[in-house]
Amino acid sequence: MAKMMTKSATFSHLAQKANLSKKQITELFDEMVMLATKEAKNGFVLPGFGKLVLANRKARMGRNPQTGEPLKIPAKRVCKFRLAKSLKDTVLGKK
Repeated sequence: MAKMMTKSATFSHLAQKANLSKKQITELFDEMVMLATKEAKNGFVLPGFGKLVLANRKARMGRNPQTGEPLKIPAKRVCKFRLAKSLKDTVLGKK
């Protein structure tokens, strides 16, 4: 099975494709991450790739896997990423 691309390999590939330096690609990526962090509360969309959204999870009852003892899991806010349908269809193939 092929290995996953590293961050460095990804940036090198993008730099070569865009005819930019690796440093410029790194700065662009860092800026995009900062923008996504800032805009996550409103939803952040990368067209053709996916959407970053915040969601509220309700409190629920869970179970300690070691002892089987029931325990209460508190409500919390979580970050989710939803893949774009076009990307999902391309990677997985249409049903």
